Amino acid sequence: MSRNGLTSSIRRMMEPDGPLTSRSPSPFDLLRHQMNDVMGDGGILKEVVQPGDGPPVPQNASVLMHYSGFLEYSDQPFETTTNFRYPPMMKLGRDVTLAGLELGLLTMKKGEFSRFLLQPQYAYGDMGCPSLIPAAAVVLYEVQILDYLDSGHVDEFIALSPEEQNFAPLSALLEVVNTLRSFGNRCFKQSRFYNAKDRYKQAMTLLTNRETQSDSEKEKIKSALLPLYLNLSLTELRLESPKKALKYGNKALEIDSANTKALFRVGQAHLELQEYENAQSCLIAAQAKKPFDSDINNLLRKVVISYKESLDKEKDLYSKMFKF
Repeated sequence: MSRNGLTSSIRRMMEPDGPLTSRSPSPFDLLRHQMNDVMGDGGILKEVVQPGDGPPVPQNASVLMHYSGFLEYSDQPFETTTNFRYPPMMKLGRDVTLAGLELGLLTMKKGEFSRFLLQPQYAYGDMGCPSLIPAAAVVLYEVQILDYLDSGHVDEFIALSPEEQNFAPLSALLEVVNTLRSFGNRCFKQSRFYNAKDRYKQAMTLLTNRETQSDSEKEKIKSALLPLYLNLSLTELRLESPKKALKYGNKALEIDSANTKALFRVGQAHLELQEYENAQSCLIAAQAKKPFDSDINNLLRKVVISYKESLDKEKDLYSKMFKF
């Protein structure tokens, strides 16, 4: 994504032989000629630099994006996410509060990189933002959509009362749970483990609060809970909370006692807790299911070594105690 230096590159196009004159078009004037009018009133102009794929961003979506805001004649952005290794997931209508930017996002697709020129009424207004944005300033935003999640149905479901949630179709609940888990997975990949944990637990609570009637519905609930327990167990390990990781791993095993991932997570948790015999037992059970899995075999080897070192230390301690 090309950002800094946009204005200076326009300047170079404008002044090959000398400085700007009073009759020269400004950088934003030059941009306007290659942009389309989004709203029909000239307030939001758009240039697609790199097209995206799929449907446009829906209302109430949560968007993963890079963006930078520029004032005219400024090479440096007044705000940007491009220095973040992992940009935040931003909720339209809540985290994205600039009207022009939000309206512009609704025209974009996944993978798209576009520029938006926003008039004051769609940006910071006649007052601007003192010390940052001048009064009645026109601003330029460069935006790249990395991904988005249609989270409007999540908001609607969570806004329901517990009774309404319970009587909602199971399919609606499972759709919400899948979206929350996708949120959690995105946060986990960005190493935002506490945020991931919150999403997983929110989904878990919705499922466990469901008053199920039929056996088939109970099985569907269990099937949806299993990956959440596994994800929570791994997240707690990343947060260095092995007791909690063990709790969620055991919950997964209650649903599927032969689940290799659950056995592996429980083995990891027991190892962190220095409960070597339990760790070894779980990992041997996992190894029986997947004898050539390198992660299982390597962790089992680590458990055996750690267990031997623990026994040696214990033996050495006792020998010193009884020496005297």
